[in-house]
Amino acid sequence: MRESRSMPVPDGVDGMRLDAAVARILGLSRTVAAALAEDGDITVDGVAVGKSHKLTAGSWLDVVLPAPAEPLRVEPTPVENLSVIYHDSDIVVVDKPIGVAAHPSQGWSGPTVVGALAAAGYRVSTSGAAERQGIVSRLDVGTSGVMVVAVSEHAYSVLKRAFRDREVDKGYHALVQGHLDPPEGTVEAPIGRHRSSDWKFAVTANGKPSVTHYETLEMFASASLLDIHLETGRTHQIRVHFSALHHPCCGDLTYGADPVLAKRLGLERQWLHARSLSFAHPADGRQVSFTSPYPDDLQHALDVLREGQW
Repeated sequence: MRESRSMPVPDGVDGMRLDAAVARILGLSRTVAAALAEDGDITVDGVAVGKSHKLTAGSWLDVVLPAPAEPLRVEPTPVENLSVIYHDSDIVVVDKPIGVAAHPSQGWSGPTVVGALAAAGYRVSTSGAAERQGIVSRLDVGTSGVMVVAVSEHAYSVLKRAFRDREVDKGYHALVQGHLDPPEGTVEAPIGRHRSSDWKFAVTANGKPSVTHYETLEMFASASLLDIHLETGRTHQIRVHFSALHHPCCGDLTYGADPVLAKRLGLERQWLHARSLSFAHPADGRQVSFTSPYPDDLQHALDVLREGQW
């Protein structure tokens, strides 16, 4: 039987759209909240209303929650282009290709890092939710590069704390459109859900604090190669921050990149690569660093630019 929630509409969501307000109050995605409204599972003062209905503080809200999702399982699945850079009894460091998620999730049926490691015979920590055991940080499906997974339970605890406390140096390279002014600096702008899309993010007044440091490594006629270090780790942080500066990652059509330039550079995804990862080894505290070379598609785009074509 599905659970339900009943409550007066809080003052903090007065005047908000139903889907946005319910998502905020109950911690659902906006897409799920909209689907509930469409199915008649949300009523205001006893009347079913649509997703765009504007709420009034003090009205009585009833929501029938969606049925619990089936538990996600890790399927051992080999991933041909995923390579192990380093491993020991505490950690395994991988070079993740594009098209691979860190772990299984609702709506994703493709390959995963945890599935690839299981297929290759690597044991990882059992800490964390069943579908993401050992995962202490993630890379987007469309972002390639270096990523660490915990093997021991001790390593999981230490690394989770290190990422939370911003003690891990996460270095990215990004090719962005145009030239940054100044050529090096810090972007500090809060990031939250995009108001019109559940799977996009944006700089928003009530978003989470987000800090990105950058330095220009190389300039071309139409683009710049940046070295980027994240102080925080919000979803899509680099893509959102540079899009907000009107310098989106080349090839990132979701966040405003020029499709003509993307085609000429041969890009079918954002030019963004997790280049390096440095942290204190959880076993003995020694500093370890790992790097990942550019994959072929990103290297090709740079070659085209260096040849002076764009």
